[in-house]
Amino acid sequence: MTTSSQRTARAAAATSGYTAKDIQVLEGLEAVRRRPGMYIGSTDQRGLHHLIYEIVDNAIDEAMAGHCDRIEITIDADGHVVVKDNGRGIPVDKHEKTGLSALETVLTVLHAGGKFGGGGYKVSGGLHGVGASVVNALSVDLAAEIALNGALYRQAYERGAPKAALEKVRGAKPEHNGTTIRFLPDPQIFETMDYDFDTLAARFREMAYLTKGVWIKFVDLRGDGNERNFYFDSGIEAFVRHINRGKSPLHPDPITMESERDGISIEVALQYNSTFSESVYSFANCINTIDGGSHMTGFRSALTRALNDYARRAKILKDDDPNLTGDDVREGLSAVISVKLGEPQFEGQTKTRLGNPEVKGIVDSAVAAGLNQYLDENPAVGRRVIDKALTASRAREAARKARDLVQRKGVLEGSMLPGKLADCSENNPEFAEIYLVEGESAGGSAKSARDRRTQAILPLRGKILNVEKARLDKMLAHEEIRILITALGSSFGADFNVDKLRYHKVIIMTDADVDGAHIRTLLLTFFYRYMPALIEGGYLYIAQPPLYSVTQGRNVTWLFSDVERETYLAASERKNANMQRYKGLGEMNPDQLWETTMDPTNRVLLQVEVHDAANADDLFTKLMGDDVPPRKAFIMTHALSATLDV
Repeated sequence: MTTSSQRTARAAAATSGYTAKDIQVLEGLEAVRRRPGMYIGSTDQRGLHHLIYEIVDNAIDEAMAGHCDRIEITIDADGHVVVKDNGRGIPVDKHEKTGLSALETVLTVLHAGGKFGGGGYKVSGGLHGVGASVVNALSVDLAAEIALNGALYRQAYERGAPKAALEKVRGAKPEHNGTTIRFLPDPQIFETMDYDFDTLAARFREMAYLTKGVWIKFVDLRGDGNERNFYFDSGIEAFVRHINRGKSPLHPDPITMESERDGISIEVALQYNSTFSESVYSFANCINTIDGGSHMTGFRSALTRALNDYARRAKILKDDDPNLTGDDVREGLSAVISVKLGEPQFEGQTKTRLGNPEVKGIVDSAVAAGLNQYLDENPAVGRRVIDKALTASRAREAARKARDLVQRKGVLEGSMLPGKLADCSENNPEFAEIYLVEGESAGGSAKSARDRRTQAILPLRGKILNVEKARLDKMLAHEEIRILITALGSSFGADFNVDKLRYHKVIIMTDADVDGAHIRTLLLTFFYRYMPALIEGGYLYIAQPPLYSVTQGRNVTWLFSDVERETYLAASERKNANMQRYKGLGEMNPDQLWETTMDPTNRVLLQVEVHDAANADDLFTKLMGDDVPPRKAFIMTHALSATLDV
């Protein structure tokens, strides 16, 4: 039976000429070039870096298989990236199914590689077998050199297509096997061709920690040139020491444990420090699983159970005492969990979460057994760890009572918004934004300048509490922080709920002076420690008000940095020009504030992102924590590059 709607649809299709000829079938690597974001996440700098990671991951797979102990990454002056390893070398013999050489198959066929079937690699980070072919597809040119059994083979490609057949280089007799890939990302694909040396170096350092015994050399030949070398005999134990540098450890050496069961190897290293925050990182086959997964769940479960069991065995907890919670035992914990397995189940090509359910139980039992043995053999360390957890428990209980009191008054439930908040009329968080403004004067100007439909204003009085030095109960006692939490509506810490966030743009807007920078840093510290999902979700921004205005007659030019000022002064005739330095938002009238800083069509917002969580954690601890010597050393190191604001 044909309905009238079906007849209408068929008639419309016939009228529009929509036939099988309109269905496109993308051949080979064409799909990658057409939709690069599906394979590398984005075409910005992160996507650019992802190409390098894909090739280096292949070399790390060789290292994990025991066939490679040296990897060299070079960024040439012209932007080419060279990745060289001393592994087995990609095979060059003919592939039975494709009829091409194995090398050409790997570089031109999606989902082709040694990661499937267990023949090439027992353990691999390259789950999908698309890495090398995707890099090839998204590069202007790529050249592969394979040293294999005393011979050298070479093949060149252009935007994924081979320029010529695989050739054997005459007269070349390499001493060692290995693979060298040299490629130049395609500027037609990528928004930027500017690699960030520090971001890349941090990733390679991480890889070296997770693959002990492998030497990674990273050289950047652009500009003045930079070089880093990474090699760690103690693996993730050195990683934990790196995380805890600048902090005060509760025990001198990290607790380490290694285990293997059912083909899954587990490495864990942990060390407590005197801070109030948790720094725990999980990896599967050297891939940073930033969203955790089954290995993280198993670790947390074992940690909580083992410490409670020990506390009762040692009579620190009495029979009628409540158990320590997971939050209690993780305060001040730095840890790295690394698992390696043959068939990892990652969520998507970006591999941010491990899904294998069997890993949870294996990690749980291994960590519990290792911790129980260590604590029984080191009772003094056990006592210090339990005492810290008990102190955290008491503080958490005090914070709970404070939160309950606030909730009874209806504040955190959102039934009563703070009086100083000038809310917007937009109810859809996707289109609503809130400005966190320094001071009542600037707040008043911002309230007059704003678009009342979409822009809310929350003036903050003075400098908020430095949460890096305060426990949860002290933080909740601070009025400005309670008001901020109330206005956002999403709660905080473990209770943070992005679905309840009232604004999808949270914009920090402070004065362009030292005090403004300090307030901005205090706010960033709060968000990083108690609302990290706000940053991870891309909801946090920093406004960029102008530093100078230049008035010539009726014309006003706004300059947003000292560099812009110098450029203007060098190029301008400066006739009858009046230059004014703005140190406070309150110095601008509402029209000026709207035009320069709040108008969505003109303003510049910096989105806050975390590219290296371990480094960010270290920086917040160093600059905002209790220990003075690390902060002093940081200031002395960067003193010459600092700009005085007088």
